[in-house]
Amino acid sequence: MGVSVVRIRVLVADAHRVFAESLAAALAAEPDVDVLPAGSGQAALRSLERAAAEGRRFDVFLVDADLDRDATAGAPVPAQAVAGNGAGAGSGAGALGGISLTARVRSAHPQTRTVVLAARDDPARAAAALQAGAFGWVAKDSSLSRLLAVIRGVLRGETHLPPALLTGVLRELTAAREHRTESEQLVESLTPREHEVLRCMVAGLGRKAVAERLYLSPHTVRTHMQNVLGKLGVHSTLAAVALARRAGVGPVDLGEPARVSG
Repeated sequence: MGVSVVRIRVLVADAHRVFAESLAAALAAEPDVDVLPAGSGQAALRSLERAAAEGRRFDVFLVDADLDRDATAGAPVPAQAVAGNGAGAGSGAGALGGISLTARVRSAHPQTRTVVLAARDDPARAAAALQAGAFGWVAKDSSLSRLLAVIRGVLRGETHLPPALLTGVLRELTAAREHRTESEQLVESLTPREHEVLRCMVAGLGRKAVAERLYLSPHTVRTHMQNVLGKLGVHSTLAAVALARRAGVGPVDLGEPARVSG
């Protein structure tokens, strides 16, 4: 009897379809690698969902750092903007940036290891990718043997970064951690009810929707929101949400019933 080969299932997402298909073909030449290319973030998500539903999840997800960047106005995402949260720049319904897509995959498919493919070195974005859940940041012009080593390495739980980026990434992560600590202290000053209101704000709920969810009057919700802004030291809902994300506060689960707290 022949020896059974454990196959590695890889999904490649790159806005440049020719690149994605060429890379997929090169990887597929390996005897233990199965590859599927995807031309957009939404296409990649559909492939991940379909594979999970069929019990054939992908082991590794290779995603272009600049995926759909043109469609999403593509400003680089600061590391602290994605800390502890699945949202980021370019997370709209029509297009998904590479880093925000990384966070989505970490949340919905935690067993799939994401590696970001980058056209250039960028410590801030590499740090953001790691915080979003990536296991590696690899240059697009890396050799096939290097990419295969990274793929096999992340499946062993390793994190891979180009040596030239290490110092810059550590600096970015340290700065993000300091921002997070300050934000956490502010969030801890909130009452349980204010914290619940903040999570609703992170989920994008307006005053009326928050009132309906928490069984409160709109006037009471307005008071809680004003208290939240005051305690966090910000002047807008957007600023409050950004601070909450830095502190690791996630959105309320809209699929669960509200919990009444004091």
